[in-house]
Amino acid sequence: MTIYEASKKYCIPIKILKQYESMELCGTVKRVMGAWEYNDSDIERLSMIMTLHDIGFSKEDIDEYMKLMLSGKNSEECITMLNKRRELILDKIHLMEKQINNIDYLRNEMQR
Repeated sequence: MTIYEASKKYCIPIKILKQYESMELCGTVKRVMGAWEYNDSDIERLSMIMTLHDIGFSKEDIDEYMKLMLSGKNSEECITMLNKRRELILDKIHLMEKQINNIDYLRNEMQR
Protein backbone atom coordinates (compact mmCIF):
# COMPACT_ATOMS: atom_id res chain seq x y z
CA MET A 1 0.00 0.00 0.00
CA THR A 2 1.17 3.53 -0.66
CA ILE A 3 2.05 6.09 1.99
CA TYR A 4 -1.38 7.70 1.51
CA GLU A 5 -3.23 4.39 1.85
CA ALA A 6 -1.20 3.48 4.97
CA SER A 7 -1.86 6.90 6.45
CA LYS A 8 -5.60 6.63 5.89
CA LYS A 9 -5.97 2.98 6.93
CA TYR A 10 -3.94 3.24 10.15
CA CYS A 11 -4.55 6.91 11.00
CA ILE A 12 -0.84 7.72 10.91
CA PRO A 13 -0.11 11.25 9.70
CA ILE A 14 1.80 11.34 6.41
CA LYS A 15 4.31 13.65 8.10
CA ILE A 16 5.15 10.84 10.56
CA LEU A 17 5.43 8.24 7.80
CA LYS A 18 7.76 10.50 5.81
CA GLN A 19 9.83 11.17 8.92
CA TYR A 20 10.36 7.46 9.52
CA GLU A 21 11.11 6.88 5.85
CA SER A 22 13.82 9.53 6.03
CA MET A 23 15.19 8.00 9.26
CA GLU A 24 15.32 4.64 7.44
CA LEU A 25 14.12 2.84 10.56
CA CYS A 26 11.49 0.71 8.88
CA GLY A 27 14.09 -1.31 7.06
CA THR A 28 11.91 -3.54 4.91
CA VAL A 29 9.62 -0.96 3.36
CA LYS A 30 10.04 -1.39 -0.38
CA ARG A 31 10.29 1.24 -3.07
CA VAL A 32 8.12 0.71 -6.11
CA MET A 33 8.43 3.19 -8.97
CA GLY A 34 9.85 5.86 -6.68
CA ALA A 35 7.18 5.51 -3.97
CA TRP A 36 7.35 3.62 -0.70
CA GLU A 37 5.15 0.53 -0.44
CA TYR A 38 3.97 -0.65 2.98
CA ASN A 39 2.64 -4.06 3.98
CA ASP A 40 1.05 -5.08 7.29
CA SER A 41 4.37 -6.09 8.88
CA ASP A 42 5.86 -2.72 7.96
CA ILE A 43 2.96 -1.05 9.76
CA GLU A 44 3.50 -3.28 12.81
CA ARG A 45 7.18 -2.29 12.89
CA LEU A 46 6.26 1.34 12.41
CA SER A 47 3.82 1.08 15.31
CA MET A 48 6.61 -0.32 17.49
CA ILE A 49 8.94 2.48 16.38
CA MET A 50 6.31 5.10 17.20
CA THR A 51 5.77 3.56 20.64
CA LEU A 52 9.52 3.57 21.35
CA HIS A 53 9.71 7.19 20.21
CA ASP A 54 6.75 8.12 22.42
CA ILE A 55 8.46 6.66 25.51
CA GLY A 56 11.54 8.75 24.83
CA PHE A 57 13.92 6.46 22.98
CA SER A 58 16.44 8.26 20.75
CA LYS A 59 16.81 7.34 17.08
CA GLU A 60 19.92 5.35 17.98
CA ASP A 61 18.11 3.50 20.77
CA ILE A 62 15.19 2.76 18.45
CA ASP A 63 17.56 1.49 15.79
CA GLU A 64 19.35 -0.78 18.28
CA TYR A 65 16.07 -2.05 19.75
CA MET A 66 14.58 -2.81 16.34
CA LYS A 67 17.71 -4.65 15.21
CA LEU A 68 17.57 -6.76 18.37
CA MET A 69 13.86 -7.45 17.89
CA LEU A 70 14.23 -8.35 14.22
CA SER A 71 17.14 -10.68 14.94
CA GLY A 72 14.95 -12.53 17.44
CA LYS A 73 18.01 -13.39 19.51
CA ASN A 74 18.22 -10.84 22.26
CA SER A 75 14.84 -10.22 23.84
CA GLU A 76 16.67 -9.97 27.19
CA GLU A 77 18.61 -6.97 25.88
CA CYS A 78 15.35 -5.36 24.75
CA ILE A 79 13.91 -5.86 28.23
CA THR A 80 17.05 -4.29 29.72
CA MET A 81 16.63 -1.26 27.45
CA LEU A 82 12.98 -0.92 28.46
CA ASN A 83 13.83 -1.27 32.16
CA LYS A 84 16.49 1.46 31.91
CA ARG A 85 14.01 3.79 30.22
CA ARG A 86 11.40 3.00 32.87
CA GLU A 87 13.88 3.84 35.63
CA LEU A 88 14.71 7.18 33.98
CA ILE A 89 11.04 8.06 33.73
CA LEU A 90 10.41 7.07 37.35
CA ASP A 91 13.36 9.23 38.46
CA LYS A 92 11.80 12.19 36.64
CA ILE A 93 8.43 11.49 38.26
CA HIS A 94 10.01 11.37 41.73
CA LEU A 95 11.84 14.62 41.10
CA MET A 96 8.60 16.26 40.02
CA GLU A 97 6.84 14.93 43.12
CA LYS A 98 9.52 16.57 45.27
CA GLN A 99 9.06 19.79 43.35
CA ILE A 100 5.29 19.68 43.93
CA ASN A 101 5.85 19.05 47.63
CA ASN A 102 8.18 22.06 47.79
CA ILE A 103 5.62 24.23 45.99
CA ASP A 104 2.93 23.10 48.42
CA TYR A 105 5.20 23.85 51.36
CA LEU A 106 5.94 27.36 50.08
CA ARG A 107 2.24 28.02 49.38
CA ASN A 108 1.32 26.92 52.90
CA GLU A 109 4.02 29.12 54.40
CA MET A 110 2.75 32.09 52.40
CA GLN A 111 -0.82 31.51 53.57
CA ARG A 112 0.12 31.55 57.26
